[in-house]
Amino acid sequence: PITMPTTPPAAPPTPLHKLRKTLHKEWFLVGMLGAVILATLLPDLGRSGGVLHGDVLADIGIAIVFFLHGLGISFASMRQGLLRWPVHVVVQLTTFAVFPLLWWLLEPLVAGHIPTGLALGFCYLCALPSTISSSVAMTGLARGNVPAAIFNATLSSVIGIVLTPLIVALFVHGAGTGAMNFADAVLSIARLLLLPLVVGQLLRPVLHAWHHKYKRYTNLLDRWVILLLVYTAFCDSVASGLWRDNGAGTLLIAMLGAGLPLAIVLVLSTWTARRLGFNTEDEITTVFCGSKKTLASGVPMAKLLFGAHPALGLIVLPIMFYHQIQLFVCAMLANRYARRPEIT
Repeated sequence: PITMPTTPPAAPPTPLHKLRKTLHKEWFLVGMLGAVILATLLPDLGRSGGVLHGDVLADIGIAIVFFLHGLGISFASMRQGLLRWPVHVVVQLTTFAVFPLLWWLLEPLVAGHIPTGLALGFCYLCALPSTISSSVAMTGLARGNVPAAIFNATLSSVIGIVLTPLIVALFVHGAGTGAMNFADAVLSIARLLLLPLVVGQLLRPVLHAWHHKYKRYTNLLDRWVILLLVYTAFCDSVASGLWRDNGAGTLLIAMLGAGLPLAIVLVLSTWTARRLGFNTEDEITTVFCGSKKTLASGVPMAKLLFGAHPALGLIVLPIMFYHQIQLFVCAMLANRYARRPEIT
């Protein structure tokens, strides 16, 4: 009988090969950890007004991402996103009703066990509006309903100018109820986000084919901008004394306290979206826009609300931690959503 030659079995992958494969697959998570380490070691490099002017770089990156969203979104899908009123209702109720309700339930459990300033910070965190840039960037990364995300995040920021001081005043007597300059807030939103989006929409007939051809690379740009946001946010936090001015116990409480409402809202918003029969794109928008809290508006608004409060550093500590945690967790969720097969 003729015996056929057999192929020798492939050698089992070495630990180094497994590590390289894992790092290649999870490069985004590795990049976020690297951004935090770099910001901790060299905070002056990327902080606002620092050597690299991280705030300017982040704004440019965000503007480019919104311009590319403008190129990629058809007018019909934009209009459809704006008409998704159930999504808008759930997101705004989550931001301005569910979060404050969580604090109302948790306050009796922590009162007297944590510093007063830190408790005030958790209250303030739950009253803040959603953040615009990362909400839309994460939604785009996850292939969610970007037009609905833009509408919700922008609406949340505008509503928050009034509702955030009101919610804080309901919980805390004598905290002050100052409000941010409405015109400045609207102009900032328009300049950084809406203008690039509109320009992208106007240039869509000319550049849409180019954008579609290089979609793989433009999708990667979303991830790099998010890494830049993580890096610059941590640079500002570290430069303002995140590790220097707070003891390990206080930092741990702030970190755990910031992570708890995020975990609750992520689970609750996902469950609500599925219970209401939202499609995957609307679920993504609901989860990311409803769970975000703004650091960019939160810090200046805190200075207006609480003035020369001696515990101002503790008050903004929860939102500083929440901002970093939400970027990490939501980036990983967005990456997982993005891996689902495309419907052609």
